[in-house]
Amino acid sequence: MTTTQQHLPEVSLVDVASYLPGEPVGTEYFTQFSRSDRMAKNVMFRSPKGRHHVARDETAVDMVERAVAPLIERNGADAIAEVDVLITHTQLPDNPVLGCGPEVARRLGIRPSYVYDVHNGGCAAFVHMMAMARMILQTTPARTALIAATQNCAGPVFTQTDIRKLAQAPVPGDGCGVGLLRKDDSAPILDIECRTYPEFAGDMDFSTNGERKYWEPGEGQGCVSFTESKITKVFARGNRLVPEVALAVCDRIGVRGRDVDTFVTNQPNRLFLRNWHDALELPPHRHPDTFDSCGNLFAAGIPVTLDVENRAGRLPNGSLVLMSAFAHAGDFAGAAAVRWGAAR
Repeated sequence: MTTTQQHLPEVSLVDVASYLPGEPVGTEYFTQFSRSDRMAKNVMFRSPKGRHHVARDETAVDMVERAVAPLIERNGADAIAEVDVLITHTQLPDNPVLGCGPEVARRLGIRPSYVYDVHNGGCAAFVHMMAMARMILQTTPARTALIAATQNCAGPVFTQTDIRKLAQAPVPGDGCGVGLLRKDDSAPILDIECRTYPEFAGDMDFSTNGERKYWEPGEGQGCVSFTESKITKVFARGNRLVPEVALAVCDRIGVRGRDVDTFVTNQPNRLFLRNWHDALELPPHRHPDTFDSCGNLFAAGIPVTLDVENRAGRLPNGSLVLMSAFAHAGDFAGAAAVRWGAAR
C-alpha cells in the first residue's frame, strides 16, 4: 500500500458473480465452416473445447441483470439497493450512442450517484473498474459500488457467415461478470496498478475487410483483423505486460509472485496462461481459468473465473488473490491484489 493509500479508507471486493448465456457451443460448430488457413496453427488461435454465445435479442443489460441475481441472493436486496457507484464495460454496445449504465440502474431499481460506462480497459476492464470504484469510494461519501464486465461479441460477430470460417472465430465466448465493492476492511483491495501504453494504441483494427466503415451499408462483415506480424507483436507484449503489472503490485504489498495463493488473468489462449504463471513462478493449479469451457471471455474472464473458483470453495477467506490482464494490442494493462473475503 502506498503512503497516500494509508490515509484513505479501505475498500473491499466483497463478492463476485457471473452469468453465461445459453447452452455450450461445441467447436464442431466452427469446424464445419472452417477453411484451410495457416493461421489456425498459430498458438494464438488454438480453440477451447467449448464456449457460450449470447442470443440475438439478449442485451448487455439482460446479461448484467442475470449476473447480479446471485449477488442479491447471497447479500440481500438491500446490498444492491444501496449502490452509490455503477460502472459498466460492454465489449459490443447494443446502442453505439449510449452506454448501458442508466438502463442497468433502471432494471435493478437503483439510483446511484455515479454512473460510468468505460471502454478503453478492454480485457483488463474489471481491474480498471475496480480502480475507478475504489477511487470514488475513497474520496466521496459513496459507500457501495457495483462493477460489471460484459463480453457479448462472440455470438454476434464471430458467427457471421464470413467470420465463422476464420481461425480466430472459435476462440471467443460470451459471458458477464460483476463485482460488489464496499467501503470497509472485510476483504480489502491491497493495491491496484493501471498503465496505459499509448505507443501501442491503434495496433488493433476493426475492419469490414474493405473500404466500408462499419456503420455504412454495403458488403463486408466487421471483425477484429489480424496479420501475422501483428500477432507476433501482441504475443510478445502480452507475455511481458501481465507479469509486469502483477509483479509491480506484489512488490508494493511486500510479497513475491510465488507467494500468491490464486492468480487470475484474462485468458486469450493456453500459451499466454502458461507463460504468465511461469513468470510468477506459480504452479498451474494456482492460476485457474475457464478457457476450455468458456473460451476467451475478454474483460469478463477475471470475474467469471473468480466466481467459478469461489463457488467451488477454492478461494478461502484470507487468501491472497492477484488479478492481472492486458487489453487490445497492449495499450492498457492492470493488476489488483485482494485479501479474499467472499467465501461462503
